[in-house]
Amino acid sequence: MKLAIIGGSGLYELAALGLTDEHRVMTAWGEPSGPITSGTLHGTPVLFLARHGPGHRHPPHKINYRANIAALDELGATAIVGTAAVGGIGVATGAIAVPDQLIDYTWGREHTYYDGSQASPEHVDFSEPYTSWLRDALLDAARTSGIVAVDGGVYGTTQGPRLESAAEIDRLERDGCTLVGMTGMPEAALARERGLDYANLSLVVNAAAGRAHGPITMDDIERELADGMRAVRAIIASLAGSLAGR
Repeated sequence: MKLAIIGGSGLYELAALGLTDEHRVMTAWGEPSGPITSGTLHGTPVLFLARHGPGHRHPPHKINYRANIAALDELGATAIVGTAAVGGIGVATGAIAVPDQLIDYTWGREHTYYDGSQASPEHVDFSEPYTSWLRDALLDAARTSGIVAVDGGVYGTTQGPRLESAAEIDRLERDGCTLVGMTGMPEAALARERGLDYANLSLVVNAAAGRAHGPITMDDIERELADGMRAVRAIIASLAGSLAGR
């Protein structure tokens, strides 16, 4: 078992957890967001990639998701946890959630490896977009760390980089979304195409548009990130320990 962590906003490195070796990979789909670090965490080999790259330079709609997943696969990853900072639709700010479903509202992103350039098309099953055993392992890791995590939910992926309008959030809520972010897709689908186990670990950093008292500010989001990412790191460390020797 080799675990890969894709760090979203607020999680740009895992050096404090002992991941210090650096790999620069070029894939058939170009370069990933940045260098990939590796090491062993509580007995489990771990890879780490910052989704937005060094200095958060890649906006959500410009991330090379295909290269990111391909690079982790080529370095031997067998399971991937994608972390994300999201808005809450009926989920409280500060909560940590492990969604079990998603809806893709994005457009124009390179969303498949089966585009005719590398392989003939395959229609992968995506009924359950997140791997059940890995979701369960994340929830167990949260409990072991003394952290309450929301079990389930629907991650609605919007285009970004702007935040959504209140009417757009009303629509997402009618569709059943409980979380809203900008990076959940095509990452999850690409992992499925490569045959990699994948789950999402979301930190709710703001109430979605129309659910907040006043405007959503980056200062408020940064404060929630600073507090919440300590819990995210703790869950990742506990997860790695639980997978040792698997």
